[in-house]
Amino acid sequence: MLMTKPPVPQLNLTVVREAAERAARAIPPLWPLESSVAVNPFLGQTGEPLAMAAARLRRVAGAAVTMPRTWYAERIASGELSDVDLAAAIDAAPPTTRPLTIAELKRAAQIEIAPPQALPTVAELASAVSGFDWTGFVAERISAWASGYFDRGQALWAAPKGPNAYAAWRLTATHDLTPEIFGLTGFAADVAAAPESADAALIRAVEQLGLSEAASESYFHRLLISLGGWAQLARYRLWQAELSGSTDTAVTDLIAIRAVWDSTLLRKYQPQIAAEWTDAINGYVQPLQPTEDDHINAILQDAVERAAQRKLQTVLAASAQPKPDDRPALQMAFCIDVRSEPFRRALESLDPRIRTLGFGGFFGLPIAHRRFASDVVEARLPVLLPPRVTTSCSGHTHAHEANDRAKRVAARAKRAWGRFKLAAISSFAFVESMGPVYVAKLLSDGLRSGTRRTNADPAPQFDPPLALGARVDTAEAVLRAMSLTGPFAPLVLIAGHGASVVNNPHASALHCGACGGFPGDVNARLLAGLLNDPQVRTALIGRDIAIPADTLFVGALHDTTTDAVTLYDADHPSPAHASALAQTRDWLATAGALTRSERALRLPRAATGGAIARRARDWAEVRPEWALAGCRAFIAAPRPHTSGRDLQGQAFLHDYDWRKDTDFSVLELILTAPVVVASWISLQYYGSTVAPETFGAGNKLLHNVTGGIGVVEGNGGLLRAGLPWQSVHDGERLVHQPLRLSVLIEAPHEAISTILDRYPEVRALFDNRWLHLFALDDDGRMNWRYVGDGGWEHADNPPTNQRVASFE
Repeated sequence: MLMTKPPVPQLNLTVVREAAERAARAIPPLWPLESSVAVNPFLGQTGEPLAMAAARLRRVAGAAVTMPRTWYAERIASGELSDVDLAAAIDAAPPTTRPLTIAELKRAAQIEIAPPQALPTVAELASAVSGFDWTGFVAERISAWASGYFDRGQALWAAPKGPNAYAAWRLTATHDLTPEIFGLTGFAADVAAAPESADAALIRAVEQLGLSEAASESYFHRLLISLGGWAQLARYRLWQAELSGSTDTAVTDLIAIRAVWDSTLLRKYQPQIAAEWTDAINGYVQPLQPTEDDHINAILQDAVERAAQRKLQTVLAASAQPKPDDRPALQMAFCIDVRSEPFRRALESLDPRIRTLGFGGFFGLPIAHRRFASDVVEARLPVLLPPRVTTSCSGHTHAHEANDRAKRVAARAKRAWGRFKLAAISSFAFVESMGPVYVAKLLSDGLRSGTRRTNADPAPQFDPPLALGARVDTAEAVLRAMSLTGPFAPLVLIAGHGASVVNNPHASALHCGACGGFPGDVNARLLAGLLNDPQVRTALIGRDIAIPADTLFVGALHDTTTDAVTLYDADHPSPAHASALAQTRDWLATAGALTRSERALRLPRAATGGAIARRARDWAEVRPEWALAGCRAFIAAPRPHTSGRDLQGQAFLHDYDWRKDTDFSVLELILTAPVVVASWISLQYYGSTVAPETFGAGNKLLHNVTGGIGVVEGNGGLLRAGLPWQSVHDGERLVHQPLRLSVLIEAPHEAISTILDRYPEVRALFDNRWLHLFALDDDGRMNWRYVGDGGWEHADNPPTNQRVASFE
């Protein structure tokens, strides 16, 4: 007997649309490969604690948000996770949700629990009763359309775009006979009969599915999760549109598209799955409620993080070698990226007159940049911000203009040749006739005999030029934010960072996240030029910043893959500094060798530091560097409180002196920009480790670039977001320990609270413990711990230890 759907009350279009909007904002954005940056996969869940996020993501994704119980049990057994840590985590948990004793928590850690299971979609229920993988089929068909719709120039023939994503899909789906061939009779006709607007189509599909308004948001979230990276890419389009004051409907259009598929499958399989689908709808309606296991997992995770914080206390309590108070011989500003920490430590060890400092790698310049011989505009700033200044490397000399024309002609010829090679009319004949010509190049690449390339563009400049007042304001703001107001060394290097790798679709993810996934050389060179400007220096004197006449600022680029440093001293030729530059190059080369030797101990198949450069040129190397794997702390304090401490390349180091920050505007900037960016990085690594199938990009060995925007595993399927497994695992063990970031700031905790009260979204990260927050005392020790809801408690006094400890 045919089972009929229960009657559904008349749906309110506004309510359903709002549910779709909320579901869309529960999805993190995915930046295209050309400028990929780390994104917090829990971006839509930071307003709730970990246990609640576990309940939500179990329902819509079948994803875990913590490690398996055995992982915690192993750490308890080894002593890494002590009774002190377990007791502190229990005390910090809500009283109604925590075990009563440490023994109970230890017993719970020994009990492995079932993996999380998502509520089913119609496609999954249809797959179960039919024996045909409708879930995979729907994902494949939507992916085939999406790879063309979202294509960024990889396809030789562009797919029709239509006025919006839903209209473009509907045009394609009405002519796609693949579903009919595989048994979904009438699908094309059903799509043709569907409303022309996505909103109306969504209402129609929801009615056909028998969903209530109360079930809509969770169901919509479930559908978007089932689309993997395509939903996140659509969310990125909305993110970018809102930065410029507009909007984009692609992500909610995807909900309508996916709902149409489910409604059609329900029509075909309703007799077999009606009861199961009714149960699923009831599940989507139920209020979210964390289980006892969710709360226990959250406590175990907190305990592991407290153990790491205890070790960090020991490191910061260790004595460091005092630095002389006289004028430094060299100052070098690095990005706060954790990869700069070992290099800074190595460089400072060479001479007590060397000082380093850390600041966000875009160096306070929110630029939209156009490279030499290019019309492509690159947003070289944190993705949280819109560009405010335009820059270029065009140059104004006759030689630059001639080089610009020549490079453009060469680039066009290369693009035309590339498209000819791939064209249907020539591709097969091309391989047969021209293959031997490429033998030398293939051998060269295969034997890794290439050379490292650096940016040889002319010096960047503001385009149009900034007025003097704007230049002075910018210079002052950046110097004060860097806590660099004197004394100044004769030579000050401003070092951005980038990564030299080959055959790596995720290469931009190894560049500077603060520069939007681009190298930081442009921003570094711009700031050096600004601070060398005589008019700017003269005006800064009136603002109590006196830069000596013999101080030269030089832009630089730290290659985090090879630990080589390129100096752009030709931007500002200075014969008077020739000796200082020669000495600096020697220091940088020695520091690079020391850092490579340290890094080689962690990289597989890199027995010595000499292997590092070869790995960067190896087109088969899936782990050219570890990037930010292992990141676990963010420290904003004067450098003397961290110098000499071995932080193992696991800490973001931001120079900050609150005594110079009279109105706490720099503290506000740190909490709302670098800390948030660091949280995105930390939580991307966390998510890609605890739930690699949901939040990770899969296996690098199977990756293929699609649409020029992302990767799929194999020859099709869903777009994969997050980090490849090789970025967090060395083949035998994890190299990234999934720990939520501990943020340590040397500033009065009352001032920190005042700023958090002004930024509820930032405060939510700490209130819900997606980040931990500590205030350091005047000696750089962890003195106050933020406990949520504006409250603080005294942190445990760190042990006295005169030995320089290791953060490991």
